[in-house]
Amino acid sequence: MGEIDSVENSTEKAGLILALNSGSSSLKFGVYYRGANDEEPLLAGSANGIGHSNGSLHIRAAGGTSLVQRERIHESQSDALATLAESLAAHIASPPVAVGHRVVHGGPNLRRHQIITPQFMDELRSAIHFAPLHIPQALALIATAQSIFPSAAQFACFDDAFHQTIPEVASRLPIPQRYSDLGIRHYGFHGISYESLVHLFGAELPERAIFAHLGNGSSLCALRNGISIDTTMGLTPTGGIPMGTRSGDLDPGVILYLLRNAKLDVDKLEDLLNHQSGLFALSSGESDVKKLEERARSNDPNARLALDVFAVSVRKTIGAYMALLGGVDLLVFTGGIGEHSDSVRSAATNGLELLGLTADKIQIVPTQEERQIARHCREMMINRWP
Repeated sequence: MGEIDSVENSTEKAGLILALNSGSSSLKFGVYYRGANDEEPLLAGSANGIGHSNGSLHIRAAGGTSLVQRERIHESQSDALATLAESLAAHIASPPVAVGHRVVHGGPNLRRHQIITPQFMDELRSAIHFAPLHIPQALALIATAQSIFPSAAQFACFDDAFHQTIPEVASRLPIPQRYSDLGIRHYGFHGISYESLVHLFGAELPERAIFAHLGNGSSLCALRNGISIDTTMGLTPTGGIPMGTRSGDLDPGVILYLLRNAKLDVDKLEDLLNHQSGLFALSSGESDVKKLEERARSNDPNARLALDVFAVSVRKTIGAYMALLGGVDLLVFTGGIGEHSDSVRSAATNGLELLGLTADKIQIVPTQEERQIARHCREMMINRWP
């Protein structure tokens, strides 16, 4: 507590920034202050198991000391934020001057990090049809944060903003122009994660890089000189490679078959593609890679199949991006699976040395999404936001 007090006193003029990173069943967060050269964490943590019986809240100081460890059921991200705010008040003397929100999707008209205004909220509501699973949750969390921290500036950091550099040959979908004009295109996500890696490498980032963010949601990105030129997720975060419970890309005929013959309505189809597919479907009910690896070691064929499909999909994408880039100078694995699963990384790169991907070009780097959100917020505050 003394360390936190001293940091707060030395950074009082700059103020604290609360960065919120909302997932499907989690809320990761960090409180940051302006250090000598970068945003530095004062404390961080997560609320996990949101909506489930195994909910928990963990807060730790920058040095790793546990400040709060509480088992509690949270019905929603907003409920978790309310609990978080109560806990933060006991460990920081002043409320944050800004709150940064990771927003997955804002449709075609919201593609830059920006201050949240009533007009912004109206625009985000009008884009719900682009991400009906994500935008309502973001709207609710923003409203809760505005209520809890009424004096703080609220900022939205979009997960697809980093991919605006993707050329038309990659962003344009082969559908009639009238649908493209409505905003149906290849967007790409995990952009805040990829931005954090670009920032981390700085001038050391080589010309040709491939980033693989592998977690419950997974994607890969091809970068030239730090600029995104292609990525696997498409119109929504459901697209791309198979994931924990998401299908990834499918033959459109599969969708038509399910609509016509399985008699699924749109809501049931959406639930199937986002919550009942991917590794969960292939393994007959498990999406956690660590548990799948345990089952595979016990000769469970379904678990082995799920892991193989996932790794081969990653490997094929790496190979395709090497062809797109004309080779690769750096491959980075990040995300929960990318950072912690030796077997997935090994299977995903097996044989690619024949294409020039040698071990010295592969790195494992933790993502820093919350810190990147704080960087964007501070920059917008300094520039008085666009």
